[in-house]
Amino acid sequence: MTTGTAALPTARRPSIAIAAFARDYAALILLVVLFIVLSVASSAFFTSANLLNIVSQQAPTAIVACAATLVIIAGSFDLSTGAIVAVTNVIAAQLAIRAEGPIVGLLAAVVAGLGLGVINGLVITMLRVHSFLATLATSLVYGGLALLLTNGALIPVDNSTFIALGQNDVGPIAVASIVLGVFAVLMMFLLNRTVAGRHLFAVGGNPEAAALSGIRVNLIHVMTFAASGLAAGVAGAILVSRVSSGQPTQGADITLNAIAAVILGGTSIYGGAGAVWRTLTGVFLLALIGNGFDLLGANQFYKNLVTGIVIVSAVALAASGRRR
Repeated sequence: MTTGTAALPTARRPSIAIAAFARDYAALILLVVLFIVLSVASSAFFTSANLLNIVSQQAPTAIVACAATLVIIAGSFDLSTGAIVAVTNVIAAQLAIRAEGPIVGLLAAVVAGLGLGVINGLVITMLRVHSFLATLATSLVYGGLALLLTNGALIPVDNSTFIALGQNDVGPIAVASIVLGVFAVLMMFLLNRTVAGRHLFAVGGNPEAAALSGIRVNLIHVMTFAASGLAAGVAGAILVSRVSSGQPTQGADITLNAIAAVILGGTSIYGGAGAVWRTLTGVFLLALIGNGFDLLGANQFYKNLVTGIVIVSAVALAASGRRR
């Protein structure tokens, strides 16, 4: 009996290790496999123009997703990023067509996003409202504010300086892609090379133990939502520059896409574990699925079906890891 009982954990170790590996690297493996398949299936896929265009188009979503990684690792959710994108892109357009000018408008979008993110953090920590409900409520407020500022109309901006952020290139690389690279490196540094990053993992893993250890849990939560708001402001600036007009409905789908990418990349929805590079893997995996279906002319229903199956599988892997 003793021998059989002791052998059971040993027998299970390989399966646990395989499950952990799949949970951590499944998105990366799928990304590589899909990249190879699309390169063979479509001559238009593996071209510098197409690949650089994918990175540029995904830059706003990827920026928001990088910051969302911090929020989710800390054990929270931010459902207001899409609404913050809407408000900030409207603010940028309004200031750009006034005396303040295009540069002030774009910078104001970033600052406004940071401020709205801080408000989210304060509402959650001071009022002790769950982040899911709090940011759902603020998303309605921010979305309504965007409509109020514009009366539901577009705000066209005809200015070459204003569109540089979203449309110009530095050599073959889009400015938006460069901004994404810089922002992703900053988030990685914050998460992996700073005391605040270590505290963030601790708060997500066990907030009660973190508080008893002297970590300022509320401050960490405010910091993560500030980063999320800042990212949404940057994304709003890129999007308004790209289309050269402020739109109160801009960024409507960015929240769910960003969260899906974070979860798909392997960051635990329960908090305490994750990485920015994993999130980027999730972003570009979803992007390749969409790009591949477009290049192959496949039915869009199957694209949504495949995307949904991939995301559900990622969540199931995360849940199985937590149970173990």
